[in-house]
Amino acid sequence: MTPDPFDQPEFYDGILAKRFFAWVVDSILIVALCLLVLPFTAFTGVFFFPALILVIGFLYRLATLAGGSATWGMRLVGMELRDGRDLPFDGGTAFMHTLGYTVSVAMAPLQLISVVLMITSARRQGLTDMLLGTVPLNRRT
Repeated sequence: MTPDPFDQPEFYDGILAKRFFAWVVDSILIVALCLLVLPFTAFTGVFFFPALILVIGFLYRLATLAGGSATWGMRLVGMELRDGRDLPFDGGTAFMHTLGYTVSVAMAPLQLISVVLMITSARRQGLTDMLLGTVPLNRRT
């Protein structure tokens, strides 16, 4: 089981702000990766740049979550994601979490619901986290 937010609040301290800063860092990295890929599309990627961001972002999140249960932005701020058994993400969980995140980003009402859940839930879980039973935690030292 993942740490209880009432018995072990230190695992959830500052997670909301860390999620935001990690998201900003990851967004900058994804845009930078897209700009690096752009010349390889003969610059036609300019015409479908939002789709390019979704695809590159999906691959970035999938690879980093499967490889360490945290994106580079999450690692920078000292947090990670864990499954319901308090284990790091495997490939399947990373795929499902990335798919859920991508769908919620593509649909504004789902993203709004996710943000409200992060603000109001004791474990700071977004919509995808709630559906999968995953939790964001401060990285264990």
